[in-house]
Amino acid sequence: MTNHWVDIRNADVILVMGGNAAEAHPCGFKWVTEAKAHRKARLIVVDPRFTRTASVADYYAPIRTGTDIAFLGGVINWLLANDKIQHEYVKNYTDFAFIVREDFAFNDGIYSGYDAQKHAYPDKSSWDYEIGEDGFVKTDATLQNPRCVYQLLKQHYSRYTPEMVEKVCGTPKEKFLKVCEMLASTAVPGRAGTIMYALGWTHHSIGSQMIRTGAMVQLLLGNIGIAGGGMNALRGHSNIQGLTDLGLMSNLLTGYMTLPNEAEQSYDDYIKKRALQPLRPNQLSYWQRYNAFFVSFMKSWWGDAATKENNWGYDWLPKLDKPYDLMQTIELMNQGKVNGYICQGFNVIASAPNKAKTLAALGKLKWLVIMDPLATETSEFWRKVGDYNDVDSGSIQTEVFRLPTTCFAEENGSLVSSSRVLQWHWKGAEPPAEAKSDLEIMSGLFLRIRAAYQKDGGKLPDPIVKLDWPYSNPASPTPEELAMEYNGRALADQTDPKDATKVLVKKGEQLAGFAQLKDDGSTASGCWIFCGAWTQAGNQMGRRDNSDPTGIGQTLNWAWAWPANRRVLYNRASCDTAGKPFDPMRKLIGWNGSAWTGADVPDYKIDESPDLGMGPFIMNPEGVARFFARDGMNEGPFPEHYEPFENPLGYNPFHPNNPQATSNPAARVFPDDRKTFSTAQSFPHVATTYRLTEHFHFWTKHARLNAIIQPQQFVEIGEELAKEVGVVDGARVKVSSNRGYLIAVAVVTKRIKVLTIDGKKVHHVGVPLHWGFTGLTKPGYLTNTLTPPVGDGNSQTPEFKSFLVKVEKA
Repeated sequence: MTNHWVDIRNADVILVMGGNAAEAHPCGFKWVTEAKAHRKARLIVVDPRFTRTASVADYYAPIRTGTDIAFLGGVINWLLANDKIQHEYVKNYTDFAFIVREDFAFNDGIYSGYDAQKHAYPDKSSWDYEIGEDGFVKTDATLQNPRCVYQLLKQHYSRYTPEMVEKVCGTPKEKFLKVCEMLASTAVPGRAGTIMYALGWTHHSIGSQMIRTGAMVQLLLGNIGIAGGGMNALRGHSNIQGLTDLGLMSNLLTGYMTLPNEAEQSYDDYIKKRALQPLRPNQLSYWQRYNAFFVSFMKSWWGDAATKENNWGYDWLPKLDKPYDLMQTIELMNQGKVNGYICQGFNVIASAPNKAKTLAALGKLKWLVIMDPLATETSEFWRKVGDYNDVDSGSIQTEVFRLPTTCFAEENGSLVSSSRVLQWHWKGAEPPAEAKSDLEIMSGLFLRIRAAYQKDGGKLPDPIVKLDWPYSNPASPTPEELAMEYNGRALADQTDPKDATKVLVKKGEQLAGFAQLKDDGSTASGCWIFCGAWTQAGNQMGRRDNSDPTGIGQTLNWAWAWPANRRVLYNRASCDTAGKPFDPMRKLIGWNGSAWTGADVPDYKIDESPDLGMGPFIMNPEGVARFFARDGMNEGPFPEHYEPFENPLGYNPFHPNNPQATSNPAARVFPDDRKTFSTAQSFPHVATTYRLTEHFHFWTKHARLNAIIQPQQFVEIGEELAKEVGVVDGARVKVSSNRGYLIAVAVVTKRIKVLTIDGKKVHHVGVPLHWGFTGLTKPGYLTNTLTPPVGDGNSQTPEFKSFLVKVEKA
């Protein structure tokens, strides 16, 4: 979230797209109802199903799943064509005026630099700005240069007409235009609009670009950085934000730093590539301090062993030859190249695409460790349970070890919400029987591994034996110790740069914020964006002062938010170039002549005069927001509509004569997986997965009350489809794809309407995902039995939200 949950009450227009907030995030959805009640906000829902969110919306528009870029690209085209943009904002705070290289090109769905054999863009050099001799980007303030971002943006989306939106998305033209008009009402100071999205955008082979397109709409409207605005991702788990913050992805370190690639053997080259220098005069480019964040991180891991002479232990980090994400790991398991797998708080057989492939992969392991409070389908993947899990148990040689863990209510710790708020919680109960915390289990594993290295040696022992482990009880570090570690401390006295005799932070004291991090080894911080969460003054995450003197929901003394306790990211963009708030009634910050004051923590130094012209998007070297993504995305600088890999047409209406551009040309697909894809000839119906209020993923089917209120697996089908296949409400249906099938109760509903896509009738099928063969609910089929093994080109997130099936009587 660029904003936060409470801030949604400040919105005048709310677009929920790629999510179902009322059902999947009911507590957070409270703030949507507050906006409707107190600001007369208008709620728009765009979704393949008429959901619980749509039931309280002011306006609902249907859409074919997987076509959100076509819809949002149409909004971009309409806003530009009708001059419904926030001119002062886009002129000063975006890259509209930046000139793009002459060799950048886009031809029939494919950008310059594509390698058809590799299904990738190995050469992205043309995806960049023209750079002058002074090292800065060339610009054209008049926006007349045909190579400036503004002109290229208009040209790119000119194809996204209302007629094309109707043809591709199935959204009636008049409904699409109504959504455009409602969103455009926020393109003026004094009006604010927010976009709320969830897995309905991320779970696609083009999901990252869907989110970018939504952000581009918000930039045109001037809705990023203002109260009631933003791009707000609705996280599904209470701590999934914390997962990415702390780098639990195969290519990440903490704080969104990245592991080096195989070619990056040089420490200096690694830093130079990431410590981006400003591209315009007087810009900040906060990532230019990457070295300070990195060195402090390495000191937190290896302590005194990380020195300037050994590049702070850089050689000890793995150098990635490829991303080792979930899909890659399962592929390697299938190839017999993985001996063991530790599955910690994760039900992989229910969460990875194409259950049959995952099942086969797990069966080829030598050992599997499950760390979870509950029995999961993964912990019992080897068990034959009728058709629900039809395995040949005798052929599985995998030895499974189950290590029962505590759950969140049985330990102290912090959770990071969608709002980037770190909120400390305290233990509510003791764990049962022999359950241990994840900290204790992981520490036990590490200490045994280190002891083995110390005793017997081994290849590259230094990263293991020299790892710093400074906890009072090495076998069981406390959450408090870890929280203080990720905040960070001074390893030497920190003095005032202007007065070396003045000590600001004494050696051993906790740091106050990431501005104090150094690249000389004198500070340590396990996660630079969390620096400030546990200062010398104590645990800031445990604060519970909900006072709001501003009246706009800025409770700065309730817990602590990253970065720097800032509640709305890029809040400098809420003011004009002179520092005057665009909307004084919802003021976040403002310049009073000598300092920035207001309801939030300013984006940069409190006395940084707006006369310097520093842009609000301080993490970008341009200082402004990007419509042109340079080399940041794997499919191209501007989002383009590509069809889901399983689509009802077999071609891309935007590029009907170019098969390369039918689906994402840079998506994650392994060669053998292509033969598992479904085609519309055999599987004519479009399916999408989703969650229910009554269940939390795969946990609550173990809880009796939840099992009572949602006891049995079902699928939703529209009335017209039910008539076509001869099914009545309550009957059992078989839903199959090229990878398997499930049998469930049919819920025949008016909530899913048939759509017309390029002259063809297309039916949607809704498949909730909570059931399996463990728990107290009636046994059901894992939904990912049906889903295709293809991932987003950037995040490798599987395409769970759009695939082809066939519905028939069971």
